[in-house]
Amino acid sequence: MIHLHDICYLRLGCSDLEEMVRFATDILGLELRARTPTHAYLRGDSSAFNLCYIQGDASYDVSAFEVRHLADLEALEQELAQLGIATHRGNSAECEERRVEAFVALTDPNENHIELVYRPHQTGVRYFPARDAGITEFGHFGLHSRDIERDLRFWTSVLSARVSDRIGDSALLRIDEVHHKIALFPSEKTGIQHVNFQVASIDDVMRSWYFLQDRGVPIVFGPGRHPTSTAMFIYFLGPDGRVYEYSSGVKRITDEASYTPRQFEMKPSSFCMWGAKPNVDEFGK
Repeated sequence: MIHLHDICYLRLGCSDLEEMVRFATDILGLELRARTPTHAYLRGDSSAFNLCYIQGDASYDVSAFEVRHLADLEALEQELAQLGIATHRGNSAECEERRVEAFVALTDPNENHIELVYRPHQTGVRYFPARDAGITEFGHFGLHSRDIERDLRFWTSVLSARVSDRIGDSALLRIDEVHHKIALFPSEKTGIQHVNFQVASIDDVMRSWYFLQDRGVPIVFGPGRHPTSTAMFIYFLGPDGRVYEYSSGVKRITDEASYTPRQFEMKPSSFCMWGAKPNVDEFGK
């Protein structure tokens, strides 16, 4: 089993790089840290980047996780080879593009593209927001799953994730004390289901609710509060068709030995204790 240290970044394909840079800076409030003709690196913390938008195939996406030791990558390659799962060790140019010292790429059983990285770069310079959204960190992301039980076995037995709670068949997974860094949603699709940034307080969530409405950004869920993680949230749609989220107040699980995952009913109240209901057509994209 490979122990994941933290989530690291997302690489997201797009058909219009200029449009996504405007959205990420003017709406999301991220800092544009670096730019090439085909790549835009944006962040909401001190990392080299959290999101990298790439001009080209709009369906392309990759999620990345940090491991603590270089030996973890070697162990991963050996373990996955025994399972018949192909891997790719990044060359120097690919590592430079990702701002990491080393990485191994693979696909999970749902054909989601995953990269495990060693020593992702930090800037040493604090994050300067493009707008005051209150962002404190890159929080988590959702993944589509065409077979939840199969994918859960992979994420928990190979990549050390633990189930925090389930809502129907959906599963919220943690890799540290934070209630979840990965969310698996039943779907016929592959790839990223939504992208989350943590903000400092409920005030930031509500300010963004009014801000997003004023800018004509479609709200797909919220404001609300998750009964699972206790986080207060708002979800909205980006011009790339992906769902983005701000949330604040996420629960931490500090006693691993005594914690038991809960099974929530597949009802709107299991997603929001305040009564908000998601726009299923948009939220499920």
